[in-house]
Amino acid sequence: MSCSSASTSSRPAAARPRPTRAGCAGGSTLPPLVVAPPILFLDEPTTGLDPRSRQAVWDLIGELVAGGTTLLLTTQYLDEADRLADRIAVVDSGRVIAEGTSDELKGQVGGERVEATVAHSEQLDAAVAVLSRLGEGAPLLDAARGRVAVPVPDGARRLAEVVRDLDAAGVELADLAVRRPTLDDVFLALTGHAAEEVPEGEAPVAQEVAA
Repeated sequence: MSCSSASTSSRPAAARPRPTRAGCAGGSTLPPLVVAPPILFLDEPTTGLDPRSRQAVWDLIGELVAGGTTLLLTTQYLDEADRLADRIAVVDSGRVIAEGTSDELKGQVGGERVEATVAHSEQLDAAVAVLSRLGEGAPLLDAARGRVAVPVPDGARRLAEVVRDLDAAGVELADLAVRRPTLDDVFLALTGHAAEEVPEGEAPVAQEVAA
């Protein structure tokens, strides 16, 4: 990542606001922020960045919002939306299909979820059948990753039952976990496909507003 900047101002040097810098990979810095605008629009600001630079951008955005800037951000990275946004609009095929806070959107797909990843893709249908019987609500299927998740009350306490029934059905697992839903689960439930599957050139997956 190249980190350089150039800025001009007609204001006297003593009257100019002090620049704000954030860390960048390789020990350099992100371009200095000369002014804190009242409204800022950012489109996919962390695409292609390494983790350290991405965190630096997130920190800078947090400083701006804390200082009173209203931010409109478009991103397909749903963990970024969860981290930065006060309100989120989920966009699919150019249409807003859901809107709310992160917790409100996650509430649409239930509480604890049992998530199973099969070791062999041909066993995914059998895993879906087992979890459909044990869970409440429709299972969320991510066929590309061989993964299925379903809302299960008291998921942690029922994990042994899940393992027993999957074993009885001949399903070999690569991973099994109990967790709360994420924004990826929300997007999958609302659209039927993962965020990364949106064809290039379509509208952004999610729009976030922070103020």
